[in-house]
Amino acid sequence: MRTRVLTYNIHRAIGVDRRFRPERIVRILEHHEADIVLLQEVDDGVPRSRCLDLGQEIAEAAGYPHLVIGHNVTLRKGRYGNATLSRFPILRHRNISLTVGNRKKRGCQHTTLNIGRSGKRIPLEVFNLHLGLSAFERDRQMGLLVRSPEFRRIKENTGCLIAGDFNDWRSRVRPMLTEILDFESATTTGTTGRRDIKTYPSFSPTGSLDKIYYRGGISLISSRRCRLAISKVASDHIPIIGDFWMEAGSR
Repeated sequence: MRTRVLTYNIHRAIGVDRRFRPERIVRILEHHEADIVLLQEVDDGVPRSRCLDLGQEIAEAAGYPHLVIGHNVTLRKGRYGNATLSRFPILRHRNISLTVGNRKKRGCQHTTLNIGRSGKRIPLEVFNLHLGLSAFERDRQMGLLVRSPEFRRIKENTGCLIAGDFNDWRSRVRPMLTEILDFESATTTGTTGRRDIKTYPSFSPTGSLDKIYYRGGISLISSRRCRLAISKVASDHIPIIGDFWMEAGSR
């Protein structure tokens, strides 16, 4: 079954022009028509974003019936974190803390989706994360993720995605995922397999911060970054879109 996934750090829907314009994010989502949308830096009740529940506002405007939000950072007023929007039912969800010591709070939102059609139940495990700024912190955070009960209980042949803002300029996390845990990178291109899709800064991308990894009966059809002109200003990141084929027999 063909499934489209989009991951996007929306920067609280505040663009590089410093304007809060959630309608720009909605327009991008509507254009790509992804089945599963993974958002990072999503405000809830924060004055800079008009105290809106931004995840709910975007989900409703873009036509996503299923939504869960994992709050990671609590501010003086409001909080923010990751949001997963889906056209498929969300069977269960939990926010996994990836905070290391006294560094900025980070998290990974785990959801189990039922992507089956015609009565078939095809579970897909999805991890929507936002990692820290230092290599040391990211290494520790990946250790927290793979040792979490949510990740450890997943069989290797079960469809699984790990995606989001890795803040991983040099792709140092990739060997752990691809060489040890048998994931493949949907966002690495080129004959040498060492060129990553660049997504930051949005107006002239030089960094490959946003990534999608997959395993377990999932095949990559294609991947690309958004090329809409509006994406260069809507956030400081550009979204990545991946089209996948999931085998009905994977569990």
